[in-house]
Amino acid sequence: MKTKNLLSYILFFTLLFSLINCARRGTPEGGPKDLDPPRITSSSPENYTTNFSAEKIRINFDEYIKLKDLQKQLIVSPPLKNTPYIYPQSGASKYLEIEIQDTLTENTTYVFNFGQSVVDNNEANPYSYFNYVFSTGSYIDSLELEGFVIDAVQKKPDSFISVMLYEVDSAYTDSVIYQKPPNYITNTLDSSTNYRLTNLKEGTYRLIALKDEAGNYKFDPKKDKIGYIDHFIEIPSDSIYGLNLFKEVPEFKAARPSLIAKNKIYFGYEGNPKGMEIKLLSDKPEDYSYRTFPDLEKDTLNYFFTPFETDSLVFEVRNTKTIDTFTVRIKEMYADTLVVAQLNKGFSINDTLKIHTSTPMETYNKELIKVLDKDSTNVDFTSILDEKNNIFNLKWDSDVGQKYRVTMLPGAITDFYGEVNDTLNYSVSTKDLADLGSLRVNLKNVDQYPIILQLTDNSGVVKQEMFIEEQKASYEFRNIDPATYLIRVIHDSNGNGRWDTGNYLQKIQPERISYYPESVELRANWEIEQTFTLQ
Repeated sequence: MKTKNLLSYILFFTLLFSLINCARRGTPEGGPKDLDPPRITSSSPENYTTNFSAEKIRINFDEYIKLKDLQKQLIVSPPLKNTPYIYPQSGASKYLEIEIQDTLTENTTYVFNFGQSVVDNNEANPYSYFNYVFSTGSYIDSLELEGFVIDAVQKKPDSFISVMLYEVDSAYTDSVIYQKPPNYITNTLDSSTNYRLTNLKEGTYRLIALKDEAGNYKFDPKKDKIGYIDHFIEIPSDSIYGLNLFKEVPEFKAARPSLIAKNKIYFGYEGNPKGMEIKLLSDKPEDYSYRTFPDLEKDTLNYFFTPFETDSLVFEVRNTKTIDTFTVRIKEMYADTLVVAQLNKGFSINDTLKIHTSTPMETYNKELIKVLDKDSTNVDFTSILDEKNNIFNLKWDSDVGQKYRVTMLPGAITDFYGEVNDTLNYSVSTKDLADLGSLRVNLKNVDQYPIILQLTDNSGVVKQEMFIEEQKASYEFRNIDPATYLIRVIHDSNGNGRWDTGNYLQKIQPERISYYPESVELRANWEIEQTFTLQ
């Protein structure tokens, strides 16, 4: 009996060992990773077909494919009014089908550029920039145009920039870009700042670039960036065309005002508020008065007035080009009262302490203000009330490694309604010299002054700047916060001390900005020097 049991155990373990070995021998280890994109085996009609009249196109591949980010990647030139149906919408297939929903224009070459959207199903290897081309005429247009896109402000332009050609014929006007799609279009997609327009016919064109937010191939100044070439383009051309993208300031437009408090009305607007005037047309008391200042965050003018009994107020809002009339209904509300706040929370050497109030500041009393250092010694200061922006500025010669205390006693500020501040205390401090750094910039090839030299962060927020009217050996930003900076120069052609954008219809290009090619890392207790040769 024992012998029989022993033989059973031996047989069981022998079989188990054999099964394990068989399982090991049968385990697949896989082959090399597929790096090849899918290949086209046939298409119907054939690519580059002339006298095209089909409603469906079928393109067969040697393996299963799928479509990735088709809405962003597919560019049809000239644009079609109705989006074609493309199969497969989801999942995988060994063929791609295009169903055209439009009546095609006669004697026109069409290009379907799929960008990087056609990929194999397993490894997502792209069939890069696959073009399907056909002509409704007897030949394929074959001319090309190349160039690049830059951004007027950003060091690197946005992705997915549409580059368009509009044919200049007897019906052409510059406003066509607001009204209808172009004759030809391409896109930089997400991997390049270069563009290439293909299969063009000979002619005269307007060349435009758009950051087309709505994807409708039309220019919307409120949302889109635009770039354009000042002159018409003649095709064929061997030139390389650079397009400089910028955001226009929209035309001024007054929004309907609204009562926010018993003594305050919001006057909203679009565009540049320069020259904006508000006039009360309603009957008013002899002692009626008002003040305005811009909102810190919104495109709004705050209108403060002395309230009186009435059901409504009628206002005229005008600028140099437009006049609008609005009625504001009056209702029971609480009045805005004086609230004082410090604007700049950070503070650096020779900075200015900025005070803002919720109601218009009318006067201030310097005798009720003190600035003390850490030894409680009085510090001389200057004070300026910016009535236009409702900002009270306090400035003194600050030193490194110091703490300052600012005290404003009651009555230091009096607002439009006669209210005064309570006692206010503000504390600010500057860093030690060892915690700061200095950056010297040598500028070469400056062709015209004035210029504005700026240090910005990677998002383009200006951290330091200087307005330069004449040539010097170098320009130094002393005792500034350690950070990674971008250096740029604004070519201030109109000398107004700021960057000005462009306007397409007025044929104004944005002021040029030159960027130092690399970011600059400034560490604590460092003094570094960079030579910036402008191109």
